[in-house]
Amino acid sequence: MDGAVETGPHDVVLLSGSGSRHLMDAVERALGVPEGLPDGLSLGVCTTDRFPDGEVSVRLEESVRGCEVILIGATSPPVNDRLVELLAIVDACRRANAERLVVILPYFGYARSDRRDGRRTPIMARVAADMIERCGVQQVVVLDAHTPALEGFFNVAVDHLTAVSLLAPALARIAPSNAVVVAPDQGAVRLAARYAAQLAAPVAVCHKQRLDGADVRVNRVIGEVRDRPCIIVDDLISTGGTIAECARALQEAGAQPHPLVAATHAVFAPGALDRMATAGVVTLFVTDSIAISPDTPPALVPHVVSLAPMLAAAVRHLHGGTSLRDLHHG
Repeated sequence: MDGAVETGPHDVVLLSGSGSRHLMDAVERALGVPEGLPDGLSLGVCTTDRFPDGEVSVRLEESVRGCEVILIGATSPPVNDRLVELLAIVDACRRANAERLVVILPYFGYARSDRRDGRRTPIMARVAADMIERCGVQQVVVLDAHTPALEGFFNVAVDHLTAVSLLAPALARIAPSNAVVVAPDQGAVRLAARYAAQLAAPVAVCHKQRLDGADVRVNRVIGEVRDRPCIIVDDLISTGGTIAECARALQEAGAQPHPLVAATHAVFAPGALDRMATAGVVTLFVTDSIAISPDTPPALVPHVVSLAPMLAAAVRHLHGGTSLRDLHHG
């Protein structure tokens, strides 16, 4: 590319999209930049601009010819913009003769659209997966995707990591010994079981009914929660409605007030934090898969646990050509 700076005989180039620059900085520190960077691994720079009509423009500032590119690119809100940017970076790398492309998706937007709720609705998780794959990606690494079925939407290698091993120790430092791990709906049962195994705690499940895109109703709590502190866990928090309704149902079932809450992805639609605070949540743990707005209401400021150690380890494995198997389980 005209004006590009040659990086020399590096084997692997690490890049990030604009939605993951905060995470890229943390991963760089975890890798030991600058003195501890493994031989053959270099840090690339990708510039993202927008035309006046909103079209995305990306430019690689270093050569990636003959290299394996590892791209950290969460498709966080605004999801459509981040997804198109990701596709543009992948295409730029392919056209710049990158030998291999690996995408790390700290957060995969559209993962919740994994099946048809009606006869005339799309499966957008499959659409997004198809676009990523057809742009030339050979391997995908996802973190606590909303559904295990996501792996089947790709025809390339998929590694599914979990942040439980990072969030559970943070919870363990403050959680009472008799706490119960609560899945706010049946889709979170497997995740709750992982937390429960690390915290040596029992599991309870809320039976949720979705009324519309923002409102839910918990009809009953399955499991013994009376007079016990609770830890509500989920893969993501968007509107906060599920967590708030779960907290309400736990109160009605006799659980202790002010449940702890942990979630991997802090999507946080407007009003989400206020909604949870009103429901009695005062302690919330999330990861930095999505950048937290500096305007977070003081009523409920989340504790952020960084994914950087896990993602840095994943980069080292990918750079060394070794399996990510030991990172798969929380």
